[in-house]
Amino acid sequence: MESPTLTENRPYTVPPFAKECLEAAGEAWHAAHDHAFVQALADGSLDSDRFRFYQMQDARYLEAFADATSIISTRCTDPDDKLWFIEAAQMAVVVEQELHAGYGEELGYDADDVAQLELTPNNRAYQNHMIASAHTGSLVEAVAAITPCPWLYVDLGQQLEAEMGEVPESHPYAEWLEMYRDPAFNEYMDHLLERLHRFAVAADPAARERAKELFVLSVRYEWMFWDQSWTKQEWPV
Repeated sequence: MESPTLTENRPYTVPPFAKECLEAAGEAWHAAHDHAFVQALADGSLDSDRFRFYQMQDARYLEAFADATSIISTRCTDPDDKLWFIEAAQMAVVVEQELHAGYGEELGYDADDVAQLELTPNNRAYQNHMIASAHTGSLVEAVAAITPCPWLYVDLGQQLEAEMGEVPESHPYAEWLEMYRDPAFNEYMDHLLERLHRFAVAADPAARERAKELFVLSVRYEWMFWDQSWTKQEWPV
């Protein structure tokens, strides 16, 4: 799979500060697109044990993503911003968890199994990174830390759609591929990236630089999330 350029047109608006973040994360962004886990997921050759590992860890990650966006909502003074982040938290918990529930039945796990799951080192570190940024960073830093997760998935879903066309019903991960190419995510990205830019404009230069660093760190964690699922990461001791 050939990763996209950072300058290509997207079906949603990428404001100037978002472009700066993307450019800062360029190498890691491409690496996340090109990971062996993603390639195997796209062509359907990914074994079910690896996908099960990924799905269960991701279910727990989404809980932390919802926590982070909920915290961000409490820090917003504009009611529209506050409501948007509350709804983003709801999407993470309700909408995407429906996907996990469907695959859970197919792959042999349920909500209790997810609740009792031991987090991988990478997953725990990524969650701590988002929650800490939401609590202690400026508003632009907090939003920068959560942005790579949805942005990378939407970008990836649309890239795969361009390369693959219609997903065959026989594809073992058709539901996952269809979800992240949904045009509804374009509106989501418009709203998220507009807020990231607006909060950056309101921040001082030092906060903007820290936000870019946090964005890059989250992109690296995204690559690590693919990698932990590919290797079925365990704690070394």
